[in-house]
Amino acid sequence: MPEPATRSLLIIGGAEDKVGRVTILRRFVRLAGGRKSRIVVIPTASSVPDEVVEVYSTVFSRLGAPQIDAVNPPDRAHSSDAGLVALIDQATGVFLSGGNQLRLSQLIVGTPLGAAILRAYERGAVIAGTSAGASIMSQFMISMGDEGVTPRQRSSQLTAGLGLLPGVIVDQHFDQRARYGRLLSLVASSPSLLGMGIDEDTAAEITDGTELTVVGSGAVFVVDARTAVTDAHEAERDAPLLVTGAIVHTLPFGATFDLETATLTDFDEKYADLAVSTSRDRHDTATAAAALRR
Repeated sequence: MPEPATRSLLIIGGAEDKVGRVTILRRFVRLAGGRKSRIVVIPTASSVPDEVVEVYSTVFSRLGAPQIDAVNPPDRAHSSDAGLVALIDQATGVFLSGGNQLRLSQLIVGTPLGAAILRAYERGAVIAGTSAGASIMSQFMISMGDEGVTPRQRSSQLTAGLGLLPGVIVDQHFDQRARYGRLLSLVASSPSLLGMGIDEDTAAEITDGTELTVVGSGAVFVVDARTAVTDAHEAERDAPLLVTGAIVHTLPFGATFDLETATLTDFDEKYADLAVSTSRDRHDTATAAAALRR
């Protein structure tokens, strides 16, 4: 009986380096098979999908990927297109871009295309997503919400995601957009779920749904509220929440973490050697496209 395939997710907090050492994107291409990879870029969340495809195709080609296709259904009906589904079924790596995660949920989740992404993951293709593409990985996805440090009642909204990472809520641009409060408010209300906040130019590489390894220049925050005390069940709308006893793990590059037990399993200090170029521009894709054309 053949060994089960290793399942890999690469969940990126957004604004990953595209013009310097490209540490995270290089890791994606390697997981996808390098010079034997077949990569599909899904730019559906973006308002500038053509630029997104251009940027990532250029980077992945420079990293040795020989075949890069784009899958961009314009509406939910096109997510049943057999040709698009076939591209996902043949891929060794699938990359979901940033943009509006609610658009991803509306156009892809629960469709044949969404099912093909799940199949690809189960057979061992690496599934990566940045920003909105990161949020869609979880079963329950943050689709909108207030920013800030203080957790408040009903400050966020959850929508169905792809379900590649059950039991975890993913948030992105975490430090840069002060999203600690909204993530903590959600796990306080649903303490059976772990909260995962990922900084820009940082990725959580997750193997077989349990082993998390951090790559990049920032950190991954894991919030565990399973034993916390909260007034989420009785607080009024927009009121600051009582949350005490939650455990927060801050995991930089080189940390390995077990999501089942919510414990650190290893740490290999790598930050001192890290030298990457990170764009803080809100128009990150356009900036990268211009830089790559030089």
